[in-house]
Amino acid sequence: MTYKAWAVRLVLTLIVLVAGIGGFNYWMDPMWMYGGKHEFNDVQDTINERQQKTNRIKFQPFSVDTLLIGSSRSTYIDQHEFKGMDVYNYSVANMSVKEYESYIDFAKKNSTKEIKTVIIGLDFFKSSLAESKAPLSIEPYASTLDKPFVRWKNIISYDLTRYSCYNFKASIKDEPVFVRTYDRQNVASTIRLSKKEADEELQKKVEKFTTTFYGDYEYNPNYKKILQNVKDKNPDTEFIVFTTPISEPLFQALINSGAYPHYEKWLSEVTEVFGGVYNFMDINTVTKDTSNYFDGHHFYPEVGTMIAHRISMDNPPDVPSDFGKYITK
Repeated sequence: MTYKAWAVRLVLTLIVLVAGIGGFNYWMDPMWMYGGKHEFNDVQDTINERQQKTNRIKFQPFSVDTLLIGSSRSTYIDQHEFKGMDVYNYSVANMSVKEYESYIDFAKKNSTKEIKTVIIGLDFFKSSLAESKAPLSIEPYASTLDKPFVRWKNIISYDLTRYSCYNFKASIKDEPVFVRTYDRQNVASTIRLSKKEADEELQKKVEKFTTTFYGDYEYNPNYKKILQNVKDKNPDTEFIVFTTPISEPLFQALINSGAYPHYEKWLSEVTEVFGGVYNFMDINTVTKDTSNYFDGHHFYPEVGTMIAHRISMDNPPDVPSDFGKYITK
């Protein structure tokens, strides 16, 4: 074989290899850039929810009338369980109150339907100064999406291929294999822990929240102002807010640590801004049952469904009457 023939064969082999990798990543779509749905990509790993969910809004048909935002707790609420609402769940891990405004703005700018309602899942520990002072925004994730060829420049990257392989294997297994797994309808699920595993995770979280979040708790004096600013920037939007339910042992840790007065202040300020709040974060039928959680503060999706039904239905039959009391001033 001549050198020229060998070089041509090598080039052709590389072209086929690159095309194959790019085609596989396009087909699997682990970063939610293209929108393909099939049985081999219906189990999706959480790579970077901020980027994935923002990509979904930017590059796929996006038309909703309601937005749901919140932390990882709220990711486990099925957006399709809100009755009479067309919802997109834009919740992401560790979301800060400082991010609300930019997420709402980005979604509104990209939805072909007017977003008339915003549902916010509030976490008490995120009202502390330590957890809510950083000036965070969706901007770092959204700003790159208007650059030329942004969807294609990483189509053959090693990381993208690795994620595609993970999702391919998980989809063949066809069950959650990650801590947070998404399907192609933006619905999150999780692995199920045994009682022993869940109890161990709960104990870890009680210790972590007691020392890290509640021990030296300092309420953010600007928390109310931040929420009010979000509301003022969206004067024609209906806001529905709710508190995320933590298990009774974690709530008891809050009380024992001396943070309960801050909890009361938090509820008071949220109510002053929005007029009322669905409070799931108290001692009730659901929070008393620790089997509703896999780590004491992240609830299983069926609890998320109860939250959606409480918010969007009158007297839902599947929701305990003490779960999600509506608090006014």
